[in-house]
Amino acid sequence: MSTPELERIADPSPPTRPTIPRSWRPLILRLHFYAGILIAPFILIATISGGLYAVAPTIEQLMYRDYLHVDAAGAAAPVSDQIRAAQAERPDLTVAAVRPAADPGDTTRVMFTDPTLGESKRLAVFVDPATATTIGELPVYGSSGALPVRSWISELHRHLHLGEPGRLYSELAASWLWVIALGGVFLWFERYRRNPDRARLFTFDRRSKGRNRSLNWHGVAGIWIAVGLIFLSATGLTWSTYAGKNVSDLRAAMSWTTPTVTKTIGSSGAATAGDHSGHDGHSMDMSTDASTADFNVGRIDSVLDIAAADGIDGAVEASIPAAEDAAFVVAQTRQPWVMSNDSISIDGSTGAVVDISRFSDWPLAAKLSAWGIQLHMGTLFGVANQLALLALAVALASVIVRGYMMWWKRRPTRASGLSAGRPPLRGGIRRISPVSAVALAVVAGAVGWFVPLLGLSLVAFLAVDVVLGSISRARTRAAVVHDSQHESELV
Repeated sequence: MSTPELERIADPSPPTRPTIPRSWRPLILRLHFYAGILIAPFILIATISGGLYAVAPTIEQLMYRDYLHVDAAGAAAPVSDQIRAAQAERPDLTVAAVRPAADPGDTTRVMFTDPTLGESKRLAVFVDPATATTIGELPVYGSSGALPVRSWISELHRHLHLGEPGRLYSELAASWLWVIALGGVFLWFERYRRNPDRARLFTFDRRSKGRNRSLNWHGVAGIWIAVGLIFLSATGLTWSTYAGKNVSDLRAAMSWTTPTVTKTIGSSGAATAGDHSGHDGHSMDMSTDASTADFNVGRIDSVLDIAAADGIDGAVEASIPAAEDAAFVVAQTRQPWVMSNDSISIDGSTGAVVDISRFSDWPLAAKLSAWGIQLHMGTLFGVANQLALLALAVALASVIVRGYMMWWKRRPTRASGLSAGRPPLRGGIRRISPVSAVALAVVAGAVGWFVPLLGLSLVAFLAVDVVLGSISRARTRAAVVHDSQHESELV
């Protein structure tokens, strides 16, 4: 008998298991892998449609130039005359609002309530302000006044033209985007920390080949765009169905809602409204009194003068009240490089100011939300904003494609039939301390409750992983039993 066997017999104590070093990397790597494989298709669709939506304002200006601009010639006619011209064009509809031409060469946009267009849509008749003649008409969407091409791209990005059920795809993408981005940043920094001599953190390694080249691009590009991805995820969730409601409830509880002016004559206290007008539409009262609205058209010029005297001028939209106790509301529209938007409500019969909302008086959270919405939509900084979002979309799409290339190149090349790259090894939860595991469960539960689609899909991932693990272990045991029986038969 050999010496090691004698020592083992002499010492009957059970062998000690080797100590496993604590590390978050295996757990985050496995989560990043599964989320990347299963959620990335939704993110890729949102990325492509979002890139299109980012440049949609410029596309809109080019496609509808004949509606939006005229050859400036002479002083503008009274706004009331311009509205009358639009009413003569569409006497079957009730006028709802007007956007007077802000600069020479712009057209005036007169909006009508049209129930046939669907929720949050109105019909806009474009008028030459100098001649008070109509140029044409187009449906517009939301408070941003998006024209058909931008509306179509917006609906593609938001719900793939599938209606309310389709919004689940965009919410799922937004729910996971920040998780995948943060996980990728951790893994890339961890890779650099473990091998600083060979790994690069912020620069591409052009000498790398094969899978390493894809990994290098995936990691470096992901690092550069990570902050932008987290921003898009956070702002995108405010427009979502389930997480968006939780965000709205939180803002209401913290008094972070966006103030808006009182719209009823004789009422007191400013009402509040959500910030979802950019994507979700324009708050409109479809029950209107055509005769009252028609009578109030004659008051619009004096109302605009009163608003301008209070500093509410430039590019504005003025509502045309359709009820006797409703005030005119004149609000500055969101324009590139304009960081604040004020609004005012006016009693058309007396000219008295009912209420006024100054952007400078808004809570900081409401200001940040307004800026974030415009930045997400590509309108805060004009063309520069749009190009930045388009570049971010292209970079994210390349990161996703490179991720799938890495997975494909990891597949067993000698396997028969169609095979895929194996996932990272299980057991990541055992590599962190029990206290960390409990804290992780608590945080995951809280985040999953606040962002429901993230929580539900994470539970689904865990369930599938447990099932696959059980199947794998059963196959391994069956193979061991089969080999043991085969050896017994040989003996």
